[in-house]
Amino acid sequence: MNVLVWFKRDLRISDHPALGLAAGLGPVLPLYVVEPEYWALPDTSARQWEFTAECLADLRQALAAVGAPLVVRVGDAVAVVERLCRQHRIGRIVSHEETGNLWTYDRDRRMAAWARQAGIDWTELPQSGVVRRLGGRDGWARRRDSFTAQPVIDAPAALAPVPGVEPGAIPGARALRIAEDGCAHRQAGGRQHGLLALESFLTSRGEPYRAAMSSPIGGERACSRLSPYLALGALSGREVAQAASARLAERPGGRWPGALSSFQSRLAWRDHFMQKLEDEPQIEARCLHSAAETLRPRDPDSTRLAAWQAGETGLPFVDACMRYLAATGWLNFRMRAMVTSVASYHLWLDWRATGPVLARLFTDYEPGIHWPQVQMQSGTTGINTPRIYNPVKQGVDQDPTGAFTRRWVPELASVPDALLQTPWRWEGARGLLGRRYPEPVVDVAAAQRAARDAIFSLRKTAPRAEIVEIIERHASRADARFVNDRAPRRRPSVPSAQLSLGL
Repeated sequence: MNVLVWFKRDLRISDHPALGLAAGLGPVLPLYVVEPEYWALPDTSARQWEFTAECLADLRQALAAVGAPLVVRVGDAVAVVERLCRQHRIGRIVSHEETGNLWTYDRDRRMAAWARQAGIDWTELPQSGVVRRLGGRDGWARRRDSFTAQPVIDAPAALAPVPGVEPGAIPGARALRIAEDGCAHRQAGGRQHGLLALESFLTSRGEPYRAAMSSPIGGERACSRLSPYLALGALSGREVAQAASARLAERPGGRWPGALSSFQSRLAWRDHFMQKLEDEPQIEARCLHSAAETLRPRDPDSTRLAAWQAGETGLPFVDACMRYLAATGWLNFRMRAMVTSVASYHLWLDWRATGPVLARLFTDYEPGIHWPQVQMQSGTTGINTPRIYNPVKQGVDQDPTGAFTRRWVPELASVPDALLQTPWRWEGARGLLGRRYPEPVVDVAAAQRAARDAIFSLRKTAPRAEIVEIIERHASRADARFVNDRAPRRRPSVPSAQLSLGL
C-alpha cells in the first residue's frame, strides 16, 4: 500500500513517529504543501517562510539520503492531497497531530472530512506531550513525562519511494507574494543548525542560562536558541529533553545543574501552554475570560500601535527591544513579556491587535505558546494576577550599562547614562525629543496606575464561577510543578504572571 506522509511542523526524519509508522507500511510519498492562503495570514511573515524553506531544504536532503525525496507542492492542502492520492494510488495518509493557529485547525477539519468521504485512513500521531481530546488536566503531567521518557525513534535506514512523482521546487518568499520584512540577523533554518545550537548550549553556552535568561544581552547567548527549531519540528521536544537529561546525568559542576534543571522545566512549560491551545483553539480569537472582552477598545489607537511596532514609543528600552526583535526575529522571554505588557497596559492596546504583530516578528512563532502567553501577559485569562512591567525599571535592571539600549536606539547617544531610560528628564531633552527621537507616547506612571485600577476593578466584579471553571480546565494539583517549579500545593495552582519560557 502506498502511504503519504504529510509534513507540517515536523521537518525532520529522526524521532518522527508518523514517518516511522509509514516506513513499515509500504512505499512512501513524503509531502509538504506550501499553502499561499496560510502565508497571507496576519500572523505569518517572510522571515518565517525563509526559515521554513531552509528547514525544507535540509529535510529534502535527509529524505533523499534514505531513498524518498521530499515532494513539495503549492496550493490548497486538501486539493493537493486529493490529487496525489488519486494519481499515485495512495491508500493511507500519516501525519503528526498539529497544534497550530485557527486557520490550520480549520484546514485539518476539512482534510479529515475529505478523507472520510474518500475512504482514506488518515492517522495522526503525537510528537510532543500534548494530548488531543484531553478530558481534564489532572494526570496530564504524568502523561507528558511518560511520552518524553519513551525512546527516541531512529531515522529510517531506508524508505521505498512511490515511483513517478516529481519532487517540485521550494518557492521563495517573492514567488509566494509574501511581503518583505528584512531580518538581517535571523537564525538559519534546518536540522543541522538546530543540532549545532543544541550541542553548544549543552556543552558551553548554557552554564549561565539561569542567571542570564532575563537579560536581552546575556540571554542572546546563554539561552538555548532552540525555539525556532522546535517550532518547525527540525528538532523534537523529546530528543532535546533527553539530551538535557543525559547532560545532567554526567554531573557537570559549576552552575550547570541549576541551568539544566531550569531548562528542563521550560521544556515542560512549552507542552503545558501548547496544551492550552489544543484544548481551546479559540484562545487565538477571544479572551479566555469573557469579562475581559470589554476591557480594552477592539479598535486600537492606530498611532500608539504603529509607534510600538516601529520602536518609536519614546520609551527607550521598549524601543530597543522592538527594534532588536525586528532585526533578529528573536527576543528573550522576559522582554517578550515586557513589550506585551507595555502594549497592553501602558498603551492600552487590545491583544488581538498586538499579538499578530509579534507573531510576524518571531521567527520562532509557536501558536500554542504565543496566544496563551499574549493573553496571560495582557491579563485576560482570569487565571493570573497581571504583572505590569515598568519599562523604565526594566531598562535599568536588565541593561545597567545602557549598551543594549544605545546600540538599538542610537538617537540617544548624547543622553547621560543616568537618564538614558528617562531622557525626558534630561536638561537637553528639548533639542532631542520630538526631533531626533519621539516624545514618550504616555506618562509611564500615570498609565500604569490607570491600567492597574481598570484590571483590578474587572477582577473584583468578574463572575467567580467562570474563573473557577477556567482554573479547573487549565490547571491542576498534579501540574503545579510546571506552574511554580516546586512541590504541588493542596489547592489547585495557577500560573504566575512572570513565566520563563526562555528557550
